[in-house]
Amino acid sequence: MKRKPEKPENHERWLLTYSDLITLLMIFFVIMYAMSNVDAAKYKQMSESLKVAMGGGKTIVGNEDAISVSENSDKVTEDIEAKSESAKLEQVKSQVDKYLEQNGMKDSVTTQIDERGLVVSLNDTVFFDIGTAEIKPESQKKIIEIGKILNQIDNYIRIEGHTDNIPIRTSQYSSNWQLSSVRAANATEFLIANCGIVPERFSSVGYGEYRPILDNSTEEGRARNRRVDIIIVSSKFNKIENNGSGSNPVLDNKK
Repeated sequence: MKRKPEKPENHERWLLTYSDLITLLMIFFVIMYAMSNVDAAKYKQMSESLKVAMGGGKTIVGNEDAISVSENSDKVTEDIEAKSESAKLEQVKSQVDKYLEQNGMKDSVTTQIDERGLVVSLNDTVFFDIGTAEIKPESQKKIIEIGKILNQIDNYIRIEGHTDNIPIRTSQYSSNWQLSSVRAANATEFLIANCGIVPERFSSVGYGEYRPILDNSTEEGRARNRRVDIIIVSSKFNKIENNGSGSNPVLDNKK
């Protein structure tokens, strides 16, 4: 049997591998060049899209603009937090109301929840002598018990002093502004000293006669306007209460 002649070995096959390598290198450098010139905003959008695809991002990219998918989830989270806080405020209010009823104080202390938070209003004639800012000794224990109940929720606390529109001029206070401010400051310091509430949670202010809740033309109205309000501030005002910084190490450590 006649054997077929062997074909000569092809010594140029390495050129195929070499050409493939050169092609891949060219593609790599083209990609690198393109990435070095990509628009920063579009690169960020692409990056966020990749995060979403990997399960760690919050936005997806359309043809030109990033479309937020976190807005709805953030809103849901905010709603849940708001409802949770509202429930806590209602619970604290209920406990304060129960204490007031058990101690016959419903006429001298009122509670309500409004957009600011939980407001506990102390009638001045029960807790302060006329024209003075010192808390009456017989009323101090009552304020301490109320303060301990309020301390169950770690929101900021705002103390507001108010008066009626009858002018005051004594050796101590030359105006209702001064009287209301000192009363608010004294109530603040008293709660800090006796209720275990950290000072960083407090702010105090005096409004004098300029934030009435009833008409000052009647004795009943003036009596209601003379008050000190203890406000458990809604957390949506945290940035305002914390001078815009948005965080408070004391509160953050407690949570």
